Amino acid sequence: MGHTHEHGHSHGHSHHPERGNRERNRKRLAWTLALVMIYMVAEVIGGILTNSLALLADAGHMLSDAASLALALFAMWIARRPPTAERTYGYYRAEILAALFNGATLVAISIYIFYEAYQRFAEPPEVLGPWMMAVAGGGLVINLAGLWLLHAGKSENLNMRGAWLHVLGDTLGSVGAIGAGALIWAFGWTWADPLASVIIGLLILFSAWNLLNESVAVLMEGAPGHIDVDEVRDAMRKVDGVLAVHDLHIWTISSGLISLSAHVDVGTLDGYSELLGELRELLSQEFGIGHTTIQIEPAEYEHEALEY
Repeated sequence: MGHTHEHGHSHGHSHHPERGNRERNRKRLAWTLALVMIYMVAEVIGGILTNSLALLADAGHMLSDAASLALALFAMWIARRPPTAERTYGYYRAEILAALFNGATLVAISIYIFYEAYQRFAEPPEVLGPWMMAVAGGGLVINLAGLWLLHAGKSENLNMRGAWLHVLGDTLGSVGAIGAGALIWAFGWTWADPLASVIIGLLILFSAWNLLNESVAVLMEGAPGHIDVDEVRDAMRKVDGVLAVHDLHIWTISSGLISLSAHVDVGTLDGYSELLGELRELLSQEFGIGHTTIQIEPAEYEHEALEY
């Protein structure tokens, strides 16, 4: 072509998120899954015996939790597989797909809870308040343990956040069931049971919507929400030797794995390797972007602009 093009890849950060964090998250998920499955059975039995929709709604959510946690574990296992010629980034997106599925199931559960609550508002059945409180109290203890186990990983990984949100929804469900049981026991307000279910459903729906938004943003190759693309471009332009930055793209492969590609115009190709290193260091230290592909171009180089 008569022009020199250099692609710099940031090796200061691995192309893979820290494996130690992933292994710890895997163990957290496994322990939480075991706890959820054990108590889910107890809550289903308790819901049937006490005739409580709030308990059955919570048990149904726990059932989806078990499936979602199992899916999250499976996605973590798939994500560990090495890249191939067909999938050059590997299987990291499996975790985002799991998060998307978890968000969708949360929405479905909320809709079902609303439907059942509507039926019960019309004809409130008898509910055994004290037993309902006892079963929900046990569920609350299990859910709090699950939240504690998953808390450290929820800020590192969207897949882990989806699992954490499921358990949070269960925790709110247990609190709601305890409150409804107390009102039924004290005042005989049977309508408190479906009302608690509606409140739980709304909280679950709100969490699900945020999770779906973030998952879709990753799958649509959107820029990470915490990174200002214009700010990145301006910072790159300030590096000595850089005349212009164009064709700048920033996207997320998976949680914690951010990629960038850009064309950088320079006055001379002399010392381009030092310039490339400086740019990579800037992007890594200032913006946490660990995988970069930068094409260095002389100012007189003409290229065809892509049309979108």
